[in-house]
Amino acid sequence: MGQLDFLPVLLGSDVNVYGMARSFHEAYGIKSVAVGKGRLNATSNSSIVSVECVEPNLEDDAVFCKTLIDFAGRYPNKTLLLVPCGDNYIKLLVRNQEQLRPYYRFECIDEPLLMRLSIKESFYQVCEEHGFAFPKTTTCSYETYKGVKLPFDFPVIIKPSNSVAYWNCHFPYKKKVFVANNREEFDAILDAIYGSSYKDHLILQEYIPGDDSNMRVMNCYCGRDKKVKLIALGHALLEEHSPEGIGSYAAIISTHDDALSEQMRAFLEGIGYIGFANFDMKFDPRDGRYKLFEMNLRQGRSSFYVTAAGYNMAKWLVEDVLEHKEQPLTIATNEVLWSIIPKDVIFKYVRDEALKAKARALIQAGKYCQSMQYKPDRNFKHELAFFLNQMNYRKKYKKCFGNKGLHE
Repeated sequence: MGQLDFLPVLLGSDVNVYGMARSFHEAYGIKSVAVGKGRLNATSNSSIVSVECVEPNLEDDAVFCKTLIDFAGRYPNKTLLLVPCGDNYIKLLVRNQEQLRPYYRFECIDEPLLMRLSIKESFYQVCEEHGFAFPKTTTCSYETYKGVKLPFDFPVIIKPSNSVAYWNCHFPYKKKVFVANNREEFDAILDAIYGSSYKDHLILQEYIPGDDSNMRVMNCYCGRDKKVKLIALGHALLEEHSPEGIGSYAAIISTHDDALSEQMRAFLEGIGYIGFANFDMKFDPRDGRYKLFEMNLRQGRSSFYVTAAGYNMAKWLVEDVLEHKEQPLTIATNEVLWSIIPKDVIFKYVRDEALKAKARALIQAGKYCQSMQYKPDRNFKHELAFFLNQMNYRKKYKKCFGNKGLHE
């Protein structure tokens, strides 16, 4: 591997970017650079990743292309591996891939497939075609939301169909995902959302019973040949419960399910997917099936659990895109406890005693990983930021826990 000289260019600056940077550093001992709209704490004061270019208007296609082409000009003799780490960045890359191919190495899907998968309504159509179960779902629009009739009972999940447009809108008490327990709450939430700049469709779904521990997350990597190379399943212990973090995983135990893995392999190869994919699903105790909520066309912000379990995500990407190696399908089976929250928060708020016992056993066995705690990346400012981050999580759970565990 020593002769492979490349630079990972990560799009974004959040904890997902830090996880990918740590994966590259663990596998190849190299420092990544990040390009994003701003600087976030997760990638500040780090010796394994530096945010080298900040462009607030990066979501504009022309600005995106110019920024990345200019950036590439700073490294004329380097192989630049481009890694999008957010929904907005994968969309920008897919739309502008032909302009960027002379400067960067990457592989991605085409725009028609991106549109089918990234808009939730069409994604559920794809699920139906491939036999994946999903919650009972309907939609409403800005024109039809007043008095919309629901084909299922409350509580009802309310979430945007277009996550990028929703990310850029603002209104009081905004949450990533809402739950309405009755019609009065439902109407008030819809009025608030459509009172903002968001005018796209909303997804309205039945609430699947069960707490956070019924959630599962699956990360996959599909090669240039459109064959699945890696499948890694995670069993959620806790999600975040703050308004901006609802639906994001905070603690995961890696696990596996052969039948689910085979179903996912057939699905991804059936649609001709390329790159990382991240799925959210929930086990429905009413019928014993996994209900698929969403597919992210990238690795997820919690995906470092895959690398922590011994399946380094950077390695799969490099061997496929840069080295063109043959890669058979690997289904991850190693167990590890991954977390972005303090251990005491896990044991205070996880309700399932069997899961808590498993978490304790993994910690005692040394199979525990905190994304932001990495020995080669220790300095005073980084450690201080981590300490404050963990204190903040304790405050958030004390204030917000008790909301229903929701999904993206």
